[in-house]
Amino acid sequence: MPCSGLTDYHVHTPLCRHAEGWPLEMAARAVELGLAELGFADHNPMPALFDDWRMLRDELPQYLEQVAWARQQFPRLPIRLGLEMDFLDGCEAWWEELRGAAPWDFWIGSVHYLADGMEVDNPKYLSRYRESDPGDVWAAYWERYEECIRSGWFDFVAHPDLPKKFGFVPGGDLRRFYEPSIQALVDTGLAYEINTAGLRKDCRELYPARQFAALAREAGVPVLINSDAHAVSELGAGYAEAVGMLRDVGYTEVVRYAGRRRVSVPLPEAVSAGGGR
Repeated sequence: MPCSGLTDYHVHTPLCRHAEGWPLEMAARAVELGLAELGFADHNPMPALFDDWRMLRDELPQYLEQVAWARQQFPRLPIRLGLEMDFLDGCEAWWEELRGAAPWDFWIGSVHYLADGMEVDNPKYLSRYRESDPGDVWAAYWERYEECIRSGWFDFVAHPDLPKKFGFVPGGDLRRFYEPSIQALVDTGLAYEINTAGLRKDCRELYPARQFAALAREAGVPVLINSDAHAVSELGAGYAEAVGMLRDVGYTEVVRYAGRRRVSVPLPEAVSAGGGR
């Protein structure tokens, strides 16, 4: 099976309004792929209407029900419950309420919004990249990313170099952006994900780039692989490339989560290229 021994925890549902495939459908595909575990991490609801790409507050019970139904129908597949949490200022009281809303297995910390409100991965902001030095966006993003890591709310962090999505990358050695966040991961003990969605975007590269992964491995930062699937066909997609890169930079283990506790397991030697349809 193409993804045997691996997990996929960054999986979305139609409740986020930009994905297809309910948990039951994703679970069936996970079994086909041989995934060891499946996890759902829809974008966290907010107390009031915030944007148009996350579940609404009153849809949270439906999210929990859909995951529970998939667990019932696929009892031999460990299905983990999570959220992708946007790191935003002034949300601590809401996060505390959400923390008690369900028996979560993991929370993913992610940065989509900069302090000035820019969404770094939204095409409507492409002019910011085209009309100024992309290094300005990158600097603001990585400052927020370090804050996200150090906040203490999350179990691992998502797609580290997301601002490269549209292919805009600053010149020079990118370690100036990477190293503060890698140090934050070391200081907090958090893991980061290799997110294969970048292979499906304009940048045509895993999130994060190989250099980030190599520096993180040298620093002893734990890692896991996720597809950021927004469709059944994307589940496990790009895993051969992700495993290959992690092996190349020296990783021999990946991590799993249950009840917000982390364990390490061996990284497979190789994965077939049949992860995605």
